[in-house]
Amino acid sequence: MAFAAALAWSVMPVARADDLVVSAAASLTNAFQSVAKAYEAKHPGTHVVLNFAASDVLLQQIANGAPADVFASADQAAMDKAQAQSLLLAGSRRNFAANQLVLIAPASSTLKLSSLRDLEQSSVKRIAAGDPASVPAGRYTKGALEAQGLWQGLSAKTVLAQNVRQSLDYVSRDEVDAGFVFATDAAIAKDKVRVVMTVPTAAPIAYPLAVIAQSRHASEAQAFAAFVLSPEGQSVLSQYGFLKP
Repeated sequence: MAFAAALAWSVMPVARADDLVVSAAASLTNAFQSVAKAYEAKHPGTHVVLNFAASDVLLQQIANGAPADVFASADQAAMDKAQAQSLLLAGSRRNFAANQLVLIAPASSTLKLSSLRDLEQSSVKRIAAGDPASVPAGRYTKGALEAQGLWQGLSAKTVLAQNVRQSLDYVSRDEVDAGFVFATDAAIAKDKVRVVMTVPTAAPIAYPLAVIAQSRHASEAQAFAAFVLSPEGQSVLSQYGFLKP
């Protein structure tokens, strides 16, 4: 975790003092790039700098003083930690999107996978999943597999990814036999992966966002958060497969 956080810190985008910095979960990459462009079009003179990584890595960056005005997480656990550390502007936390966990395989795969238990078969050598210690998709995956008594048994063949997009890349490049990602991730690589099944999760997958308490642009950050929740922002998110919160 420490290495992953240090690595993410080293590749953070450079932001000017007047930039609005939005730290968002890796699964939001494509959608928030479009959201930011739409927001900038409505707010001339505002420049949004996007910082994408696993939610817990972003949390650690913010806790360590990295510039951030808005935090958008892929699960409640990361946002709960931020709230417990008094990093959020009081009253600014809102759920803005929902998603689903899916099991995917390379598009060319001929494996027959009709249930999670099929991952136990010997023909499945490697499975990609986010690291549950820092990646929300990994936490959802662990919970789903534990519910069926599969997590421990599959651990030897599970390749842990630093974020959900890395898990998607492993499958897209045919480096693993299957992988767990969000439905929205699978949708952006539909020519390289196929969705095997939607995986039930114990709790709905809801994405929260909040303004950072130490934001240097609190009013602008609140305006961006409001835009994400607005009909226009929600329309952009829906184009990338995100569901309403």
